Amino acid sequence: MKNKEKILLAHGSGGRLTHELVKNLFIKKFSNKILNKLDDSAEIKIKNCRVAFTTDSYVVDPIEFPGGDMGRIAVCGTVNDLAVKGARPLAISVGFILEEGFEMKALERIVSSMKKAAKEAGVEIVTGDTKVVEKGKADKIFINTSGIGIIENKISLSASKISIGDSIIVNGNIADHGVTVMNARNNLGFKGAIKSDGAPLNGLIKKILSSCPRVKCIRDLTRGGLGTSLNELADASKLSMLINQKDIPLSPSIESASALLGLDPLYVANEGKIVLFVKKSEEKKVLKLMRSHKYGRNAKIIGSVLKEKKPQVRMRTLMGGERVVMMLEGDQLPRIC
Repeated sequence: MKNKEKILLAHGSGGRLTHELVKNLFIKKFSNKILNKLDDSAEIKIKNCRVAFTTDSYVVDPIEFPGGDMGRIAVCGTVNDLAVKGARPLAISVGFILEEGFEMKALERIVSSMKKAAKEAGVEIVTGDTKVVEKGKADKIFINTSGIGIIENKISLSASKISIGDSIIVNGNIADHGVTVMNARNNLGFKGAIKSDGAPLNGLIKKILSSCPRVKCIRDLTRGGLGTSLNELADASKLSMLINQKDIPLSPSIESASALLGLDPLYVANEGKIVLFVKKSEEKKVLKLMRSHKYGRNAKIIGSVLKEKKPQVRMRTLMGGERVVMMLEGDQLPRIC
């Protein structure tokens, strides 16, 4: 049977196969004006109120790792999906699918971690559901979270607002989460500052938008990493992007580990990173705001937006040449988030 007739792990990578699955099946069947925008969260207008709504599922292996666990990234991921839409996160739901035999102490640690992350983000877990399946029918624990938030003022963030000449900024080192999970999963023994970057970014984003409401677009860099996210935004905006390899923030430990594992950091998942587009005249102001926050201290301007015949993402390499950055093919790291 041909691969296209079966679901592969790569369909969950956030890369090209995920994009095709969403476009050719889900969008085709569920098509509507809100869904078709494919934003990190949907904007629903209820009378005079703009509500942001999002959902995500987490199947991380292992469930605990340096710098975090499945519970923390479940809360942070949902909060961040709301925040990049310009929303103030309010409430989260949590659904647990537990495997028979899963240790109660491990569940307690996950739940406590979720409580701590929710408190840091200033949101409440207000509803949920629990299911238990027979031993061997799941892998310890799967978590689904949904969240709602309010989009206040006249904030409007969208890939359609990206313009020629805009600056591209990331809030810190990329690839920390994916490499950390791979290191923990396979007991690779990499030492140094290798830990997940999982963090709620609503405070950082609020600080930016409060002082610079003309930010064009913000995207959460999770599955598929920076490279895939930029490709999605190039496609949505119909514009090209040029990034500089020397400006992409990457810790020495993650850079070394990625090289040894044969991973391209551009495609490795993050859980506390965003990419932001702003008019060049405001780049220094935004950069200063980001660096003044604990989750943006290593923020960098990594490139700019261009107008070309065919939208694409290119990277100026350390050697001075250029290469095209394609959307993620296959799956470098399955079950990362």
